[in-house]
Amino acid sequence: MGPGQRSQEAGAKEGSRREFLRASGAAAAGSALAAMAIPPVYAAEDNTIRLALIGCGGRGSGAVANAMNAPGGPVKLWAMADLFEHRLKGACDHLGRRFGKRVEVPPERRFVGFDAYKKAIDCLRPGDIAIDGGYTAWRVVHLDYAVKKGVHFFMEKPFAVDPPAVRRLIKAGEAAEKKNLKIGAGLMCRHSKARQEMIKRIRDGAMGQIIYIRAYRMHGGRRLGRRPANANELMWQISHRTSFLWASGSLFDELNIHQIDEICWLKDAWPVSAHGVGGRAPNNNSVGQNLDTYSVEYAFADGTRATMVARYIPGCYNEFNTYVHGSKCGGHFSGPVHASNCYICKDQRISRDNVDWRAGREPYGPHQAEWNVLLEAIRNDKPHNETKRAAYSELTSIMGRAAVHMGKIITWDQAMASNFQFCANIDALDEKSPAPVKADAEGRYPVPIPGRWREI
Repeated sequence: MGPGQRSQEAGAKEGSRREFLRASGAAAAGSALAAMAIPPVYAAEDNTIRLALIGCGGRGSGAVANAMNAPGGPVKLWAMADLFEHRLKGACDHLGRRFGKRVEVPPERRFVGFDAYKKAIDCLRPGDIAIDGGYTAWRVVHLDYAVKKGVHFFMEKPFAVDPPAVRRLIKAGEAAEKKNLKIGAGLMCRHSKARQEMIKRIRDGAMGQIIYIRAYRMHGGRRLGRRPANANELMWQISHRTSFLWASGSLFDELNIHQIDEICWLKDAWPVSAHGVGGRAPNNNSVGQNLDTYSVEYAFADGTRATMVARYIPGCYNEFNTYVHGSKCGGHFSGPVHASNCYICKDQRISRDNVDWRAGREPYGPHQAEWNVLLEAIRNDKPHNETKRAAYSELTSIMGRAAVHMGKIITWDQAMASNFQFCANIDALDEKSPAPVKADAEGRYPVPIPGRWREI
């Protein structure tokens, strides 16, 4: 087993990205800009790519910061949209203080409501970028519209909440391909130079045949209190999206899809089946739908296995790492809060005093790297469409979640063919719509019970 790690409860709060950006954004941008000239290939007269931000939380604002710091500029934030006005205003004020005149979003280009994404995208020209950092349930709705309007698209993870949305995502990606639109997906670790170097060594046989992969994300969790009596049911559920399966796909999906994607990347394959166990702590008084523990075993076509272990209970052992074991030796692929401390060991003992090879220090983090690649692809018209890979990683996550929730073995083919939907009318929801899930008399929402629950 790998070495214990200090508590990573901050990771569950998704604050790490913003802290990283504040610490490293300016320095990374300076070196990157010095290393790359900007070719004059964009059709607009001023050569500036305009951005529309849909979903103005930390992830969306972080993506804007990455775009601003990338060498493929100049870029300008041009329009913003969110379901909540306070989120939009807070993000606009913050980004304006940080980036000054590069944030040009007057009141007439600030949109609030369920159709706000359309209005923001309508402010763009072909060749501009819509950034979707909003709510997972609407991810593919926004992608569909962006492709229709002929703009490039960046989408944060997760990407879909159920199998029909995954298939719709794939279809939208195919339509984007036909229009030569560039689509970036927020599985940023794929753009880590250290990880790419380790993957190359693995493919070259440095570790032998990959026989087992194990990933852990274990830290303190969240507990959802009862809805205030005067709060709009639908809007309250959306504002607490990670506690509701229809809105986010679950806390498991929100937090673990990165490492699930790493598993598939390391194996260079998609799993054929998943099964797992999970549950709630006896003292969990949350009214939301999440479990506290998940342990998923993925099986691949060659018979090898990978496990994803998640726990959201305070006061316990914490770990946030991905390990890989080959027939020759083991290695460390990903560290706390997605740190790129990659190394291969001399044997199966994964520890810092048993290292045979270690990746070099990265010039900038993976969040920045994914934007450098996206903007370079747009400026130089290089192929770049991450939709299908993101959809497949999403389906892998959905398989694992469903296996635990249902207490069943879930196959890839079964998941891909499933017509189960948490919210069949997601495109038509508005402020007056009833919420997709209802609380019981005690204010609690349905929690998955293995053997009775269905989501595939």
